[in-house]
Amino acid sequence: MAGSSTPWIGSAYLFLQSTSKTVVLPSLYESSQEKPGVFRALKLALADSTGSMNGVDMLKVHCSHPQLIVQLKFCRQENCRRFLRSYRDGALQKALQNHLQLSLAMTTVPLEMELKTGSEHLDNMLKDEDHCLECIYREKPDRLRDEELTELEEHLKSLTVHQSTTNNVAIKDCAPLKSPSLPYPSPGSSLPPPGTFIFQGQQFDNRTITLDDHQKFAKLVSKKWKQVGRSLQKSCRALRDPVIDNLALEYEREGLYEQAYQLLLKFIQSEGKKATIARLITALEENGLISLAEELLGLHSNEDCS
Repeated sequence: MAGSSTPWIGSAYLFLQSTSKTVVLPSLYESSQEKPGVFRALKLALADSTGSMNGVDMLKVHCSHPQLIVQLKFCRQENCRRFLRSYRDGALQKALQNHLQLSLAMTTVPLEMELKTGSEHLDNMLKDEDHCLECIYREKPDRLRDEELTELEEHLKSLTVHQSTTNNVAIKDCAPLKSPSLPYPSPGSSLPPPGTFIFQGQQFDNRTITLDDHQKFAKLVSKKWKQVGRSLQKSCRALRDPVIDNLALEYEREGLYEQAYQLLLKFIQSEGKKATIARLITALEENGLISLAEELLGLHSNEDCS
């Protein structure tokens, strides 16, 4: 498809439209107040689809009522392949609905999606993955990244840092008095203190999984619950084959939420106090579910301690 010395670069257009009369995506994106939230949801959903924050880049977001059109740029064939599979399986749609719901504080954001490259409608050929890749590869990006998106990206990064700092301060202010803990590692040390773990360069308490964690996981993990389960089974005998497949069959009628809920319940019941958030975060990272990990660790929360 491409020469060995030529980087694999392709482009596609993602068309988004809400099926709800009360949710008009272009209007939300044109609103200075709601635009950062829409951008954040797009960024996180695309990261979920490829397993990396840099797996696919947004070059431009066009408002074409009633549709929002996102021009995408892929720099590696394997990232594009992951994106196509996520799109085909409905995982991207589900992830974007969840992220829009969280970012915009809405109860639901029903979506319709369409993927195009030039005159080609990729929805009609999704079963032929290689042909889709060829179409995307032929469609070279015709522009550099829009400056507005760069500004939104910087705003998102600064907001994340600010929220993380605020959350850390709030935790210190609200924590009950206790005996002094072990000191933080020296600047040259890579090991966190006992009872903590590192995620994205930040230190977190390695607590047990809470009911709130459990419910968020079941709600947001979607079709990747089995993959997370297989990551957890490496250190949990209760999830060894064929347990995960049996859970899928037993709770098939109840849907993905219940399947994911029962998976984590089995992990918690089996491991007890050893069912820690660090083990779950590691499993999420292994499967590219970074935004869900951030959600469980409170990196998306604006709430302060009461």
